[in-house]
Amino acid sequence: MRIAIIGTGYVGLVTGTCFAETGNNVNCIDINEAKINALKAGKSPIYEPGLDVLLDRNIKEKRIHFTTSVVDGIKDVKVIFLALPTPPGKDGSADLQYVLDVAQSLSKIITTYTVIVNKSTVPVGTAEKVHAVLAAGLDRNLFDVVSNPEFLREGVAVDDFLKPDRVVIGTSSERARKVMDELYQPFVRQGNPIHFMDERSSEMTKYAANSYLAMRISFMNEMANLCELTGANVDWVRIGMGGDSRIGKRFLFPGIGYGGSCFPKDVKALAHTAKDHNYEFRLVETVMEVNEKQKLILGAKVRNYFGADLTGHTFAIWGLAFKPETDDIRDAPSLELITELLAAGAKIRVFDPEAMNNVKQIMGDKLFYAEDQYETLTGASALIVVTEWSEFRNPNFEQIKEALKYPVIFDGRNVYSLEKMAELPFFYQSMGRNTVNGDIKAGK
Repeated sequence: MRIAIIGTGYVGLVTGTCFAETGNNVNCIDINEAKINALKAGKSPIYEPGLDVLLDRNIKEKRIHFTTSVVDGIKDVKVIFLALPTPPGKDGSADLQYVLDVAQSLSKIITTYTVIVNKSTVPVGTAEKVHAVLAAGLDRNLFDVVSNPEFLREGVAVDDFLKPDRVVIGTSSERARKVMDELYQPFVRQGNPIHFMDERSSEMTKYAANSYLAMRISFMNEMANLCELTGANVDWVRIGMGGDSRIGKRFLFPGIGYGGSCFPKDVKALAHTAKDHNYEFRLVETVMEVNEKQKLILGAKVRNYFGADLTGHTFAIWGLAFKPETDDIRDAPSLELITELLAAGAKIRVFDPEAMNNVKQIMGDKLFYAEDQYETLTGASALIVVTEWSEFRNPNFEQIKEALKYPVIFDGRNVYSLEKMAELPFFYQSMGRNTVNGDIKAGK
C-alpha cells in the first residue's frame, strides 16, 4: 500500500519506518529541510533502539522516501497519517494548529479517495474538526477521517509498533475500516486485537491509558514517601501488590516523577477536557500535583544532608533522559533537580549515554559534561543517580568511593539493592526504603 506520513518526529518516523518494514511504500513529509536531508542520508534525528537498522534497510530497499513537498508526498497514496506536534498551551489544552493547517492544505490537493488518519495525540472531537476542514474544500466521497492513537513506549517503540498489544482505530466508515484493517493485519498475526470503535472513543482511549499509567506511577511515589516515614520497604510493598492479578507488576516502580513527551502533556489535556465539560476530574488533577512535588524529593534529600546552602559542593549526576534508552529530556526530572541544585549554589557534573547534547541546548555551559560516568565523580561531594540506564547498575563502587569527596550516594530510581549497599562504606538514600549507613555524616 502507498502511504504518506506528514511529520517526521518521534511518532511519524517510527510509524513510517515500521510500515515500510512490512512492504508498504512510504513517503515521509516534513517542512524541516535539514531533517529531511539527514533522513535521506540514513541519519535519524532521534535515538530509538533498532530504528536506525530498519531505517537503513528500507532506504536501501527503496520502500521509504523523504520529501519537503506535501504535493509530491501524497501523490497516489491511499492513506495519509498526520503525525504532527500538538503542544500543550498554558492551560494544558492541546494546540491543533499544525493538524488543522495541514488538513486545510490537503483539502486543496487531494483528488482521489484517501483515508486521513490522526496519529497525533489529539483531544476528543478532533476527527470531526479535521473532517470539517477537509469538507470545506473536498467532495465528501473523496476522504474519510480516522483516529488511530499511538501507544509507543520510548526505548521500545519499534517492538511496540511491530508487535502491538492492541491497535485502536476510530472510524464510522466501513470503507475506511477495510483499508485500516488491511494495513494493520501484518502486525496482529499472533492474535492481538484490532479494536474498532467510534472516533471520539478512540481519541479518549489514548488519554485514558496514559493518565491511568501516570496515576499508577504517582500512587507508588506516594507509597514510597509513606514507606520512608513508617519504616516499610517499598520494594516489598511493590512485590506484594504486583502479585495480585487484578493489579499486575508493571508501572509500580517508585522514583522521582514521570516525564517525557506523553504523560505530562496527556494528563494535562485530559484535565482540560474535563474542565471544558464542566467536570472536575479530581484524580487527574491530583496526579499532576503529586508528580510536580515528587520531582523535588531528591533535591530535598541532598539539602537535608549537606545543608540548604550548597556553595562549595559539586554533585555528580548519572542520567539526564526521562527514562533509559531514549535521548528525550522533555519534562525530565533531571532538569528540575539540576535547576534546584544550581540555585542553591552547587556545581554539577553530568553524564548520560544519549541525552547530553539535548541538555547542552538548554543548560549550556552551566554544567560540566563528562566523557563517561566516572569522570563526573572528580571532586564531587556525592553521586546522584537520576536515570536507571543499564550501565549504571553494576558500577565499580571502589572507584566511586575513591573519586568522591564523601562516600554519599542518592539513588532516585532504587537502582542498587539495600543488601548490596549495606556491605559497602556509603551513606545511601533511595526512594521508599531505609537509609543505609545513616551514621556516616561526612560532608555535613
